[in-house]
Amino acid sequence: MPKQTEALDMQEVLCQVDPILQKHDYDEGMLVGILQDVQKVFNYLPREALLAVAQRLSLPLSHVYSVATFFKSFSLNPRGRHNLQVCMGTACHVRGAARLLEKVENEIGIKAGETSEDMKYTLETVGCVGACALGPLVVVNGQFEGNLTVDMINPILERLE
Repeated sequence: MPKQTEALDMQEVLCQVDPILQKHDYDEGMLVGILQDVQKVFNYLPREALLAVAQRLSLPLSHVYSVATFFKSFSLNPRGRHNLQVCMGTACHVRGAARLLEKVENEIGIKAGETSEDMKYTLETVGCVGACALGPLVVVNGQFEGNLTVDMINPILERLE
């Protein structure tokens, strides 16, 4: 279930979004890049930010939402400080990705697709990250941790403390 979030102050959102739009010259053709930068600021795409982008670019909100929901890298829900993605592609799967996922779930206390209540972790599965030679692997905050065994999960999580 998505986390319920409080509405953000629109003036504060605009203070964050306007410089991003300026950086991209208010070019609607740069919408994906704009949304990537917005997500870097908020760690997800809050509704208020999507509304601000749509208004400032004179785009229908539905168009901005369609782009934001098309790409898996975008999140409309708040994410934890640490993003863990367990690759479940074929190469990783046959090398034990399901066991890695189970271990991570047990250690951090959430299931794939969830964010911990303390907003420390978001756990996701991905179909393939294109690093099959490193499988099984977990992408930790954008960094690949490859050739993993279940015993290697705790040291990775300890580094995040």
